[in-house]
Amino acid sequence: MPAFRPETQALLFDLDGTLIDSDPDHLVAFQEVFAPYGIALDHALYTSHIMGASNAMIGERFLAHLPADERAAVFEAKEAAFRERLRVATPTLGAPELLAYAGARGLPLAVVTNAPRANAEKALAAIGLAELLPILVIGGELARPKPDPLPYLTALELVGASAEKTVAFEDSLSGVQAAVAAGLAVVGVTTGLPADRLIEAGAVLAAEDFRDPRIYELIAAKAAS
Repeated sequence: MPAFRPETQALLFDLDGTLIDSDPDHLVAFQEVFAPYGIALDHALYTSHIMGASNAMIGERFLAHLPADERAAVFEAKEAAFRERLRVATPTLGAPELLAYAGARGLPLAVVTNAPRANAEKALAAIGLAELLPILVIGGELARPKPDPLPYLTALELVGASAEKTVAFEDSLSGVQAAVAAGLAVVGVTTGLPADRLIEAGAVLAAEDFRDPRIYELIAAKAAS
């Protein structure tokens, strides 16, 4: 494991809705598996109660009446349906260029997600960024997923970076809250939520995609701090 160095800056990325606009595919997959239980899931309910949450949290909210094994089977079916829909996709605009910028400067990179590992690996492969982002921190494999800061604190430890200099990228309220609680500057990506809600959650700025020049300005400012 890399030694912590107070001068080291890293970039940490959420996956779904941040590096890839996969929320529409997640919504359809959830609708398919929830329908037999009489749960009518629309975009508003998905945004308010599912986006950014772990499957354990979603299960407690929607399927608490089911035995644990049946609940687990529902989520296994949902994730399989999602992966089946996700074959070839495109990354959020500007993401490859930002990763190239970071690589040229030797900045450590990691993905921090509540998605299951199989989903994360499939999504990164689908958008062609798997080789550039080999470090995956999976919330469900830790004691506490987002919105707890533990996934981001774990990522900082893995890459040996300073929270004060590191920038995180998130699209959900729970993700922004997790990164802020870990001491990171957060860029909110407005694929699913409006800018004002991400700023209210603690993001220092909100951007439509990674082409926003303010992102590069923030990275440079944090590096110099």
